[in-house]
Amino acid sequence: MGEELKGRVALVTGGTGGIGTAICARLGRMGARVATTYRNREKAEAWQKQMKAQGQDVAIYACDVGDYDTCVALIGQVEKDLGPVDILVNNAGITRDTTLKKMTPQHWRDVICANLDSVFNMTQPVLTGMAQRGWGRIINISSVNGQKGQFGQANYASSKAGIHGFTMSAAQEVARKGVTVNTVSPGYIATEMVMAVPEEVREKIIAQIPVGRLGRPEEVAHVVAFLASEDAGFITGANLAANGGQHMH
Repeated sequence: MGEELKGRVALVTGGTGGIGTAICARLGRMGARVATTYRNREKAEAWQKQMKAQGQDVAIYACDVGDYDTCVALIGQVEKDLGPVDILVNNAGITRDTTLKKMTPQHWRDVICANLDSVFNMTQPVLTGMAQRGWGRIINISSVNGQKGQFGQANYASSKAGIHGFTMSAAQEVARKGVTVNTVSPGYIATEMVMAVPEEVREKIIAQIPVGRLGRPEEVAHVVAFLASEDAGFITGANLAANGGQHMH
C-alpha cells in the first residue's frame, strides 16, 4: 500500500486520539493529504509537532463535530486548503458511562451528539461532492459495544449502534455513484483511554477476548486503510469487526 491514495484528501475526525492517530498515520503513508479535527488547541499542536517528527504532515482544524454549521464551515475550509474531501473517517467519540438509573438527560445528549449527530454533520456536507466526482470513501468508527451492548453504556451503545444504521442507509443512496459507506467496529484497543482503566479491570476485559490480548490502534487503521482503498470498491454497507473474537455474529 505505497502511494495508493496519492492526490486524495482524507478528513479524520478526532484524529489526535489513539485510534485516530494510527488512522492519520496510515492514510498519510498511503499518500493521502490528511486533515483532522480537534477540541484542545494546545494538545493538537503538540500532537501535530510529534506527527511531523515522524514524517507525517497533518493539517489540524478546530471543530465541534456535534454542531452542524461548524462542520459545514470546517469542510469548506479543508476543501479550500487541501482540495475536495475524498475520504471521510468519522472517528470522534466520547463516553459518559453510568447506569441507566443514574444517567441524566445531559449524559445521554452529550454522547448522542458527539458520537452520532457528528456522523450526520460531517457526512451530509461531503456526500454530494463525492457522488458528483464519482469516487468517495466514508468510514464510520463504531464499537463492539454498539453490537453487543454494555452495562453502564446505554448512551454510548445506542450512539454506536445508530452509526451502523446510518452506514447501511447512506450506502444505498450513493452505491451507484462510486461512493462506499462502511462501519468498522473495534473491540478493546490499547489506547490511553483503555490503559487508564485499573489493571484488574483490564485483566477481566482481556479474559473475555479469545485472542488473549488488547488490539493495537494500527490494527484498526489497517482495516480503515483497506476500506479507503481502490480494492474495497465492492464493499459497502458492511460492518467490519476488529475485536479479537470477543463478539461474533
